[in-house]
Amino acid sequence: MIDGPDPKRLDELEDRLKAVRKAREPGPKTESHMSQAEVGWRMVTELVVGLLLGFGIGYGLDSLFGTMPIFLILFTMLGFAGGVRAMMKSAAEIRQQNVEAGQKPAPSVESDDEDDD
Repeated sequence: MIDGPDPKRLDELEDRLKAVRKAREPGPKTESHMSQAEVGWRMVTELVVGLLLGFGIGYGLDSLFGTMPIFLILFTMLGFAGGVRAMMKSAAEIRQQNVEAGQKPAPSVESDDEDDD
């Protein structure tokens, strides 16, 4: 007749269950920070994409309507303005992420305390 569960087998089973639980446990949370080079390339890319989109739209409209330089110049300037705006939004977003992460933000242009005496 069976007297009851074998304590040795139960301990082995418990150890195996602990090992499986530990293997499935998520690892330590790592924060992904962008390096300064990545931030710079992101901003350059945003500016260039804005310029190229504006140039492409302006050239396309000029070709369509037969008014060669008007829309090209107008939309290239609008693309540049859009690219600069996207860059500024990215800079503000990255600055906010750095503040939330507890890093000291870089001084901005508005907080320049130098005296030109």
